[in-house]
Amino acid sequence: MTRAPANLMAVRSLLLAHLNVDKTRVRDVDLEPAEVGIVGDPAHRGGYHCGSDRVVSNDYSVVESSRDRNGLTLDAAALDVGEFRVTSGGRTHDLRSFSTWCVGQCTAGAADTRDLREIIYSPDGRVVRRWDRLGRRTSGDNSHLWHTHFSFFRDSIKAGRDQTPLFRRYLTSIGLLEDEMSEQAEREIHSVYTGMFFGGSSMGRSVDPDGSGSQKASNSLVAKLDYAMLRIDALNSQLTAFAGRDFTDEPAIVQGVLASLTPEKIAAAIPPTMARQVADELARRLAA
Repeated sequence: MTRAPANLMAVRSLLLAHLNVDKTRVRDVDLEPAEVGIVGDPAHRGGYHCGSDRVVSNDYSVVESSRDRNGLTLDAAALDVGEFRVTSGGRTHDLRSFSTWCVGQCTAGAADTRDLREIIYSPDGRVVRRWDRLGRRTSGDNSHLWHTHFSFFRDSIKAGRDQTPLFRRYLTSIGLLEDEMSEQAEREIHSVYTGMFFGGSSMGRSVDPDGSGSQKASNSLVAKLDYAMLRIDALNSQLTAFAGRDFTDEPAIVQGVLASLTPEKIAAAIPPTMARQVADELARRLAA
């Protein structure tokens, strides 16, 4: 069964956390959970919303790039984002400006867009356009007048590569990503990760079409540490310094992030019960 991968679920969670539950700003149209989807509905066949069980003969999402052929798994490799409108810093931002910004970053060759294959969007609500890294297509169907479709090369999904940096930069650029999450935003992320790690299911949308998917993982220390690191990342104000800069090499980004992850911040971000489990696991490994 086609499933929603953890790295795209993290993007979904990030967008919902900041475009749905922040009460400190004026919101005209919230981004709802049903408007951010990953897995195609049961009738969906072919395309990046489908995993290996639903691709079709000569599926463009498989045959046009070796990155897709080599990365094909049961994971979907697409994300749909529905309409929203927010006011921040005296300016209004919506699905159109968000999509145009993302396409602009792709066109400029920003490092955090390298795994994006295509973006199907509308810059004005009247015409549908497509940015295609491979230059195969320039448009899409009219459903993209009210939602934007992101396709990711399948090998990046298979590798579990973090796909949130581009979207973090957008949220930071419009003033919605802060040093610390609101309690509601953190609960949204916790809810999504609890569902992923302990047997829940992802929410999807019916546009494009897109539906629900699910992913399960073991109740492991690794899963808990993944969630802890997500909290650390959200609390880390140092990241904003890198939000508007493009780096030619990934090590520069990694070094910048790691430099700000002090022991004090890591300790503050890990709940006491989890800290006890981490300590016990480390003690066990050192004694082995």
